[in-house]
Amino acid sequence: MRTRNLELTVGVFILAGVLALAVLALRVAGLTPGSAGSTYSVHAYFDNVAGLTPRAKVTMSGVTIGQVTAIEFDKNRYSARVDMAIDSEVDTLPADSTASILTAGLLGEKYIGISVGGEEDLLVDGSEIYDTQSALVLEELIGRFLLNTVSKED
Repeated sequence: MRTRNLELTVGVFILAGVLALAVLALRVAGLTPGSAGSTYSVHAYFDNVAGLTPRAKVTMSGVTIGQVTAIEFDKNRYSARVDMAIDSEVDTLPADSTASILTAGLLGEKYIGISVGGEEDLLVDGSEIYDTQSALVLEELIGRFLLNTVSKED
């Protein structure tokens, strides 16, 4: 009887550990639903969205304020349209705010950082952020550096 109780206790702890790992994996992957609060949609156009994915974070001052909902190629503008869902609690973003694609660390995940502008008009549902900065591609940066080094030697 004592062995059976010990086996049941060990089994419960193993099951709790597996469930904790599953929840952790879902949170890291961004597959868990965030806050159930309402959001409003804004979009921006970027020349290069290298590495940015749907469900990527949208941050301001290092705090997550939303997420990327869709990324599409706009064949009329020849650029990428990024749709974002911003938490309705953050309803005082000026219309001239800047959206930049940033990297967490040197080679980490891509996310969008919002920098506040100074205009009195605010972003509302369906607004466009006009001032954007595309993703920095490490390969392009290295290529430019090498090209400048070679051209200086001539």
